[in-house]
Amino acid sequence: QVQLQESGPGLVKPSQTLSLTCTVSGGSITTNYYYWSWIRQPPGKGLEWMGAIAYSGSTYYSPSIKSRTSISRDTSKNQFTLQLSSVTPEDTAVYYCARFDYSGSYYLHSWGQGTQVTVSS
Repeated sequence: QVQLQESGPGLVKPSQTLSLTCTVSGGSITTNYYYWSWIRQPPGKGLEWMGAIAYSGSTYYSPSIKSRTSISRDTSKNQFTLQLSSVTPEDTAVYYCARFDYSGSYYLHSWGQGTQVTVSS
């Protein structure tokens, strides 16, 4: 059974870069048709898909934050990482990593418990 676990600092200062890592166990991040995503939920708001890295290494980003976002992976550690630059208090949210599978359409297979990130000086 696949498990995902987010890790990273819980507090980031404005203008800095937020960096989070998702460690995957129970399955390889290079397995065909798996898409490893980052999703966030600001307080009192809905879920926002931020981007994904595919099993192939291709990356996809939400247009609204594409200029500030980078997703990479370390296949030797079975991890993928989110970097969000120039953060502001509006980036305060619970951040989740998740796996989407593709078989004709995308569907959410599993996700981590989430990690709170607060942007504050």
